[in-house]
Amino acid sequence: MIGRDTGRRRGFSVRSRIIVAILAATAIGLAASGTASYLVQRQRVLASVDEQLLQTVVELKAVASEADSSTTPDTVETILRAAMQQLVPSPDESVLGLIDGSPALIPSISLPFRIDADPLLLKRITTEAHPTSVVMGTAHSEAGTLRYIIIPVSFDGDPHEGLYVAAINLDAVLTDVLDSFGTFLVVALIALLLIGLVVWLVAGRLLRPIRLLRRAAAENTAMNLSGRIPVTGRDDLSELTETINRMFERLEEAFSSQRRLIDDVGHELKTPITIIRGHLELLDSEKRDDVDAVKALAIDELDRMSVLVSQISLLAESGTPQFIDRHETDLDALTSAVVTKASALDPAREWVVESRATGTALVDTGRLTQAWLQLAGNAAKYSTEGTTISLGSKRETIRTGEWLLLFVRDVGPGIPVDAQGEIFERFHRLEASRGSDGSGLGLAIVSAIAAAHGGTVTLASAEGEGSLFTIRIPIEPSPQEDEDGQ
Repeated sequence: MIGRDTGRRRGFSVRSRIIVAILAATAIGLAASGTASYLVQRQRVLASVDEQLLQTVVELKAVASEADSSTTPDTVETILRAAMQQLVPSPDESVLGLIDGSPALIPSISLPFRIDADPLLLKRITTEAHPTSVVMGTAHSEAGTLRYIIIPVSFDGDPHEGLYVAAINLDAVLTDVLDSFGTFLVVALIALLLIGLVVWLVAGRLLRPIRLLRRAAAENTAMNLSGRIPVTGRDDLSELTETINRMFERLEEAFSSQRRLIDDVGHELKTPITIIRGHLELLDSEKRDDVDAVKALAIDELDRMSVLVSQISLLAESGTPQFIDRHETDLDALTSAVVTKASALDPAREWVVESRATGTALVDTGRLTQAWLQLAGNAAKYSTEGTTISLGSKRETIRTGEWLLLFVRDVGPGIPVDAQGEIFERFHRLEASRGSDGSGLGLAIVSAIAAAHGGTVTLASAEGEGSLFTIRIPIEPSPQEDEDGQ
């Protein structure tokens, strides 16, 4: 699997893909807008060309009307000649007068191109011409693409048929449009380059936390998870960075806790194993009493190891969602049951109930009973003999909600202040002052059960005055209480 990963070819980076995607979208948008603008401008130019050609019809009629009012005899030739003299073509326009299908008249001014110089075009004009209707068309000639109009000219009494032809070179007219489109392409390319540069810089800045994340993930190992990613800004990536840092913190804490657990378990199991091994090595199998004594000792140590393993398994399970199973529990009945069981731990001692919580709550009765009895057992074990041990439960309502308090109070030597901060850690014992032979996991289990309920366990103690342990958990209302509240 590792070899396959190291041999995998690296594709485009996220930064490159972002740039390509944005540039592609921008290029498509610019191309669409540029093409649309070009087509609109081209259509406007072509429409103006047609309008100009049609205006020639009006002007030619005006010329013919003036010819009618003159004293000179009117003929087709005189009308066409007058048109050649009075109608001045535009710079990209050429005109031609035909009589009976043959070129007869052209303006005296210089023309950009000659219609009669292209036989094929001339033949097409004479073929398309109509004796009574104006004809417009487009043709490709040696001079370029031409838009032309054919206007019939006739006069009563003159047998000749005349044609007035005007043609505009579309290639020349559209030159400005093409030039503007070329300018647009240059500007668009420069814009794409600038956009690409800006996106490259912005994407690099935005993706910097991801690069740092990759580097931190590569540098962090199970032996060292202290690497963190610098957080800058207040955007989504900053929130992702903070989330990843918190994940690293949880992983570091979990690995540290795992290492401590493994070290502690190894240390705790080493003692009984060493004891059993030492006695087995010195065992005289021929002496029955020696065999029985070693057997009893081995069984006792193995029982202690079994309890230790069970407690370690319980602590490992405490971090899973299925560790607790909440049920609607009567708090008064829970208090009575725990007091009854606690009194059996030391029947010679007086057990007093200070207070009882009423009502119900959604809790894991078995786990709370286990934690509460652990505190009661510690009180019976470490408090002064013959003194009273008090137990109680009560509900407490504060600004953050309603809480359930389960407490055990003893009278005894108390716990030194410097040891109170570590009292709930795994395998922590006050062996020097208490003479305890426990596993050191009892209070750690109590703390885990309280945490699984969303609460804590606290200690109030002073040397020579006894100790007060309190399990404090939030009360989750039962379904019946929710219905009553509604």
